[in-house]
Amino acid sequence: MPISENQILQALSTVEEPDLKKDLVTLKMIRDIKVEGINVSFTVILTTPACPLKELIRKRCVDAIHSLVSGDLVIRVDMIAEVTSTRGNTPILSKVKNIIAIGSGKGGVGKSTVTSNLAVALAESGASVGIIDADISGPSIPTMFNCEDSKPAVFQEDGKNFIIPIRQYGIKLMSIGFLAPAESAVVWRGPMASSALKQFISDTDWGELDYLLIDLPPGTSDIHLTLVQTVPVTGVIIVTTPQKVAVADAIKAASMFRQPQINVPILGFVENMAWFTPTELPNNKYFIFGKGGGQQMADKYDAPLLGQIPLVQSIRENGDSGTPAVMTDDITSESFAELARNLAQQVAIRNANIEKTKKVEIKI
Repeated sequence: MPISENQILQALSTVEEPDLKKDLVTLKMIRDIKVEGINVSFTVILTTPACPLKELIRKRCVDAIHSLVSGDLVIRVDMIAEVTSTRGNTPILSKVKNIIAIGSGKGGVGKSTVTSNLAVALAESGASVGIIDADISGPSIPTMFNCEDSKPAVFQEDGKNFIIPIRQYGIKLMSIGFLAPAESAVVWRGPMASSALKQFISDTDWGELDYLLIDLPPGTSDIHLTLVQTVPVTGVIIVTTPQKVAVADAIKAASMFRQPQINVPILGFVENMAWFTPTELPNNKYFIFGKGGGQQMADKYDAPLLGQIPLVQSIRENGDSGTPAVMTDDITSESFAELARNLAQQVAIRNANIEKTKKVEIKI
């Protein structure tokens, strides 16, 4: 008796997506089932190109069909990715699936370094990514992407001017550093800085993006409130270093997003400079800034520790030269790639289980 497509579908309905805790059929992750004799093929729609569990999902699909239908079948599983979103048809950034804020309690913890490398790692996994450099007073993104002298073009549509973001290493970028001379200090009061951020959000032609990363200034300020009042934010990542003083400040940043009137989900924490590893001793770890600060924060807020990034000389050198470290083949590359996989995983879990974030409508 020939095998039917319905039999394959029933077998796949027993395969649970490891993160979302529902079966693939219920989640509508199975498409294009074809049965030709003993040859079976179908497509699994992953929730992100950076899915760290795709090989596990593939194996579970094959095992289920062999166990419940026939062990003689030759199975081909194709996998494609469609990044999930809860943003819906929002009037601003309507084609951007996820807006991820990246914050820190204090300066100097490497937030912009993490943002830059995370963006490139996500893009290398197949996602479309953009960055807004929201640190108006101290923009770092142009330097880290080796495009300090770039100037964005402008076009008109329906009588309104739109900015075309700079594109570098596959990432769309917007920063005040592209609009002001590099040697000039940008001294703006809060409302002016907030106005600049609103322009970067609503007057820039971002097009279709899976992830738009917002590199926030350290601490809590008008910029942070402007962001959550302008667009619904998918979630926030908090960057810290291990030492007590950095963790204490990072807790304040995390608490701001947890306030009931803001209520932006914390996707997780990143511990930067987690340990020092000399280039000539790649297997050695020296915990010069202490140990465990990132995990302490993750435990406090019941959120994952998304990654631990070592302190190595190449990160500083690559940041200064404008080539994100994740593009090099060294100890840091895998750290940032793992961070990207874990973030993509948490975004998918968040979008499946938590209702969409709303704009903050009240004045704070």
